Amino acid sequence: MFEISGEHFVLVGALLLFVAVLAGKVAYRFGAPALLLFLGVGMIFGWNFISFNSPELTQFIGMVALCIILFSGGMDTQFQEIRPIIGPGLVLATIGVVLTALILAAFVSLIAPLLGFEISFPMALLLAATMSSTDSASVFSILRSKKQGLREKLRPMLELESGSNDPMAYMLTVLMIGIISHNGVSTGIGANLLNVVVQLVVGALMGYLIGRAAIWSINRINLENTSLYSVLLLAFIFFSFSFTDLVHGNGYLAVYISGLVVGNHRITQKRTLTVFFDGFTWLMQIVMFLMLGLLVDTRELFQPEVLILGGLVGFFMIVLARPLAVFLSLAPFRSFSRKARLYISWVGLRGAVPILFALYPVVAELPHAELMFNVVFLSTILSLLIQGTTVSGMANVLGLSFEEREKSFDVNMHEDMKSGLTEVEVGEGMLRSGRTLKDISLPENTLVMMICREGEYFVPQGSTELLVGDKLLVISDRKEELESTYREMGIDEVMNLH
Repeated sequence: MFEISGEHFVLVGALLLFVAVLAGKVAYRFGAPALLLFLGVGMIFGWNFISFNSPELTQFIGMVALCIILFSGGMDTQFQEIRPIIGPGLVLATIGVVLTALILAAFVSLIAPLLGFEISFPMALLLAATMSSTDSASVFSILRSKKQGLREKLRPMLELESGSNDPMAYMLTVLMIGIISHNGVSTGIGANLLNVVVQLVVGALMGYLIGRAAIWSINRINLENTSLYSVLLLAFIFFSFSFTDLVHGNGYLAVYISGLVVGNHRITQKRTLTVFFDGFTWLMQIVMFLMLGLLVDTRELFQPEVLILGGLVGFFMIVLARPLAVFLSLAPFRSFSRKARLYISWVGLRGAVPILFALYPVVAELPHAELMFNVVFLSTILSLLIQGTTVSGMANVLGLSFEEREKSFDVNMHEDMKSGLTEVEVGEGMLRSGRTLKDISLPENTLVMMICREGEYFVPQGSTELLVGDKLLVISDRKEELESTYREMGIDEVMNLH
C-alpha cells in the first residue's frame, strides 16, 4: 500500500481530484449523487493504494470545508424565496433534527440488545445525533441536471432546511459527547436546554453582525487588486466561525447567517465573489468527501455487526424516523400537501456531514466510537443509493415536478446599476395587439435589448416580427409597472437576471 509522503502528496492529490471530477461528470450524466462517487473514489484508493489514518486531520479539514459550504449555501439563498416558508423550514431544522435523533435513538437502544450489542441510550442518542441532519446539495444537482423544478415551494424549503440544520445536529453531538465523557453526569436538562438556546441566539446574532461588517468592509476598502476581495471574504468566514465559538455561540450557524446576509445585499465584485465561491465550494466538498473515503477501513464495513446494525439503522431512518419527524414537525403548517410532506421525507439524504460528525466520538476516544463511525458511514451509503438515485423519479411519481426552463441570457451588470433585467418568453397574449416589437406596449424607460430565437441571438428593431417562443432580454427602470404589464400579457414565468 502506498504511504503518503511529502514528495508524493501533490501528485496523489492531483490524481484524486482528477478522478473525482470525472466521477462527478458520470454522476451528473446518470442522475446519481456526486457525493456517492466522491466517497467511492476515496474508498477505492484507501483500500488498495493509499494508507491514510488521521481522524484529527480529517476532522479539521471537514470543519474548514463545512464552513465554506454553509457560507456558500447561505450566499446563494435568496431571502425573498425562503420568506414564505421560513417558519416550517426553521422548525424542520431544529425541532425536526431533535425528533429524528430521539426516534432513531429509541430504535437503536431497542434493537441493539437483540443483536448482542451493549449500547446505552446515551450512546444510541449520540449515534442518532450525528445522523440527524440532511444534505440536500446533491438533490438539487440531480434536479438541475434533469431541468426539473419542484412545486409547492419545495426547493427553497429544502434549501433552507439543509443549510440550517447542521448547527443543531452539531450541538446535539457535542452535548452527548460531553455527557458520555463525564460518565453520564450532566448539568441537568434545564441547563443543557439553556446552553442550546444561548448557542443558537449568540450564533445567529454574531452571524448577522459579522455579515454586516463584511458588507461594510468590502464596499469601502476599495482594493486595487479585485482578487483580494475573495481573500477578504474568506477571512470573514473563518472569523465568523472561530470568534462565535469563542464567545460560546454556534459557529456553523453564524457562518450560514453571515452568508445569508452577504448574499442578500449589494456588495462590490459580487459576481466575482459568487463565481469564486462556487468553484471553491466544490473543491472543499471533493476534498472532504475524498478524505472521508480514504479514512474509512472498507474491510470493517463488511463485518457482520456493521452490516446488520448499519443496514437496520439506515433503513429505519429512511422508512420511519425521517418521515415521522417531518410529519410531526410540519403538523402545525397547512400549506404543504401530504404528497409534499412525503417528498420532504424522502429527500432527507444523509451526506458527508453525518460522517464528519461521527468522527467526533473517535477523536474523543469514546467506547464503541469505531463501530459508530462505520455504522454511520454504511447508513449514509444506503441513503445515497436508495434515496439519492430516486430523487427525480419520486418527484414525478408524486406529481410535484415540472420542467424548469433554463435562462437564455447570462448577463453581468455592475452592482450599482438600478435598472432591472428580466427574461420572458413570448406567448400569444403578448402578440394580441400586433406581432412586431413596436406593437408591444411597454412602460417608459423599458427596452428589449436582445432576442433569442432557436439558439440564435440578435438585437431587435421596432419592425422586428416576434414569434411565439422567442426569449426577450428586457431592461427597465420601472420594475413594478413592468411586472403589471407582464401580468396583463398573461406572462407568469419571469426570470429576474439582476
